[in-house]
Amino acid sequence: MALADISRVEIEKAIEECDRLGRDAFLAAYGFRRARRYVLVHGGGQYDSKAIVGAAHGFLPGERPLTPDTPGFSGGAKHAARLLGRLGFDVVEEPTHDGPTHDGSTHDGSTHDELIHRVTHLKVHRSAGRPALYKPIVLLWAMGRALRGEARLLPWSDTEEAVKDLLARHGRRGERLRADYPIASLHHEGVWELRDFTGPVTTAHGDAGVKRWFAENQPRGGLVQPLHELFRDSAVTRLAVLDDLLDTFFEDLDPAPLLADVGLDDGESDGDGDPAEPRPAPARAPEQWLLTAAEYERGSRLVEEKEARNRGRRRARTTLGPVRSRAARYLVLGRSQGRCENPDCAGQPADVTDRNHPILEVDHVIGLAEGGRDHPSQMVALCPNCHAVKTRGRTREALRDVLLRVARERHEAGGGRSAEAPEASG
Repeated sequence: MALADISRVEIEKAIEECDRLGRDAFLAAYGFRRARRYVLVHGGGQYDSKAIVGAAHGFLPGERPLTPDTPGFSGGAKHAARLLGRLGFDVVEEPTHDGPTHDGSTHDGSTHDELIHRVTHLKVHRSAGRPALYKPIVLLWAMGRALRGEARLLPWSDTEEAVKDLLARHGRRGERLRADYPIASLHHEGVWELRDFTGPVTTAHGDAGVKRWFAENQPRGGLVQPLHELFRDSAVTRLAVLDDLLDTFFEDLDPAPLLADVGLDDGESDGDGDPAEPRPAPARAPEQWLLTAAEYERGSRLVEEKEARNRGRRRARTTLGPVRSRAARYLVLGRSQGRCENPDCAGQPADVTDRNHPILEVDHVIGLAEGGRDHPSQMVALCPNCHAVKTRGRTREALRDVLLRVARERHEAGGGRSAEAPEASG
């Protein structure tokens, strides 16, 4: 082992390889896990310090990459992190108490579900009966950053500039160009972390005092780590929260320009049969749709909560259309594993879309206009041929009975629970 011989050249080669392969593929290639404490921040991205140094060692002449169990090699302050700091790289120490514990709780005792509930039940100021967009815009911006794998924590000057710019372009309800109020409020609601300051964080009330606190303390900040990781790694959670924020705060607005700016424009439409295609990372394969039972169960619960709130609501467009769930479509595609869910399918196209997704269309077995549910237990993924038969074939009624049974069985097998349509909440 020749750690002392590693220079910035080898480290930058390892970073380039990580960028090319993607974080998870890079870690798998070298046998490392994600960093638990020390994170290398470089060029707007985050990298696992021990894995980067281990890979960099392999770029030395005549040397091999280091493995996680190489004797005397660790990612701690005395080895990988120390080397990176000596070479002039920015290494951030992420305290272990910020992450989820073995039971899924965070450092303040909150579970992932509780954190998501805080995001989907924001308390916001209202003007003329309409909710202000400060906090929803900040959260959508942070979700986009998480999706792209960007650094979780940013200097205050960067956060302030980005949020002010978004408010200037997308504020529609008299929002002033200030980032301090929404950030302070999100911090006190437990979804935004602030660091590198002394004394208590200002309240979100008042005006001059809030601005002065942020100007004087210049805190680094971002989403709390468990939320950042959920939005980065769980597409169904991200889509369910996105559905909720858009339906709650943007019902009478067109959010498309904002979503494009923050990187959450997924190219979906609300028409029946359109596949849910969240913006993919480079070179993703169809296997991206594979979901664990825990992800499916969490996504189903979020869909059911939204379904209860939106039951009977219509969205104003050129005509009145039902409010629909991106997350529900994603769950259906996930459980399908890229194959048509009609058990009698004669064969779906072997080709894939430009996004490397299977050619499938998500369909409501019972149309929403006929009283059907926007829920995975009544939705199926069909190839174009089977979808056409189900929609206008002479055997469509018999096929619908089969598909209802398949949808229910696959929903329960995927991790969802059997549930009646929820009552509308008061």
